[in-house]
Amino acid sequence: MSPEEIIGWASVLAVVCAVLLMVWATAKAVRYVRADRETRRSIRQAVKIRMTWTRLAKMAGLSVTDRTPPWLSSFATTNGAPEPKPRELVPVIKTRPDRYGVIVHVKLLPRVGIKELQDKARFLADAWGCVRVAVEAGKPGHAILKAIRRDPLTGHTQYVPAGEPPADLTVWPVGRDEYGAPVHIELKNKSGAVVAGGVGGGKSNQLTALITYFGPSPAVQFAVIDGKVSDAAHGDYADVLPRVFAHAGHDLHEANALLRRLVKLLHDRAGTARKVLGTANMWNVGPSEQWPLVFVLIDESHTFFHDHKGSDKETRALAALAAENIRLTGLLVKGGRSVGIFTVPATQKATGDAIPTSIRDVCSAALSFYQRTTEASVAALGDDIRNWPDMDPINLQGSQYVGVASVAAEGRPGFVRVRTPYLDPDDAATVANATAHLTQDPTALLARLTPPSMRKDDPPEEDSPAAA
Repeated sequence: MSPEEIIGWASVLAVVCAVLLMVWATAKAVRYVRADRETRRSIRQAVKIRMTWTRLAKMAGLSVTDRTPPWLSSFATTNGAPEPKPRELVPVIKTRPDRYGVIVHVKLLPRVGIKELQDKARFLADAWGCVRVAVEAGKPGHAILKAIRRDPLTGHTQYVPAGEPPADLTVWPVGRDEYGAPVHIELKNKSGAVVAGGVGGGKSNQLTALITYFGPSPAVQFAVIDGKVSDAAHGDYADVLPRVFAHAGHDLHEANALLRRLVKLLHDRAGTARKVLGTANMWNVGPSEQWPLVFVLIDESHTFFHDHKGSDKETRALAALAAENIRLTGLLVKGGRSVGIFTVPATQKATGDAIPTSIRDVCSAALSFYQRTTEASVAALGDDIRNWPDMDPINLQGSQYVGVASVAAEGRPGFVRVRTPYLDPDDAATVANATAHLTQDPTALLARLTPPSMRKDDPPEEDSPAAA
């Protein structure tokens, strides 16, 4: 090829490159102009992150020294020539801005992994002008940094129920995460969920919203045991009580009687499932009006499990009742999965004395509103929360985080923070009154499907606390 031809092709290539560069720049400019104000700020922030990343990573100690010469250098090295200098490598990043901040995808290096990024998260947040930087695992060999400039979880949201039956009875929607994605708890083939958090954090509101959400479906029924009041009709669940088929207050005898009633339902369902449903697992056919999914909500559960100390007759009787309540609740959690009974114990600190480990560790899901200590967070969410310090509920203290909880991420490692919407009591009462006609006792429903022998109520055991 002649020099003239080479120059001609080079000119064409230069024109093509210039056109492509103009197209790229135009697309970026159009995206910037069309974006809202917050997204524009994030776009500018993303540019700053990319331009300063190499220097910042070295300052933060997020770099490694590679003393092995590149393989191409062996061809350029002659006898007597000095060896190439060691290279200081930093992780390669890609950025994606949104209206809340910048998502940074990081390609990890040896000795610069997720743990090192988590240790430097506070430093990166300060350098980038962010509220916080959350570190998550990405695909193998990669991490995801969420540089959150404006925490979307601090903005309160409200749940306005439509009063329509939910399309899917296998999931419990609890809210949205900090990037607007819906978060739910699986119900299908699950045993129960622990709900923990300090006073006023949002536990009761979340459980009331649960009843309001599923209430319009005739294939769901509810039982409530509220340890805060003498009668559930006087507490946080008064507005939804028309949609509850059974309830009890903090009296241990009443709670014990209701738990025994629910355990009997569990045994009766287990004994007749194959004959009635054609399968031992209700979830193979799904909930129905005749065989509804039953939620058992035990608020302030420590009230019913407290280990009473004392030698007098009354204290011994209360201790026996508490031990029986633990046994019965354990049976519900362990055996309720296949027969369609989902138990939700709720308390402030989910330590072993508030929710015994025989119950807590069997529950398949957990969410926690704010906590005062990491130990309380571990009790509620498990020891793995220590590996996700930015998701620890101790970070949720403050009025701006009322209604925000940490939840074990469904289908992926780690945890997510979720904003649970506020439910107006008047809206809850409206739905409960409109759907009160759907309230039915699951025991009575089962009796219509089973032989006469199953229709009789078993008398209390002679040596049980309730019989005493």
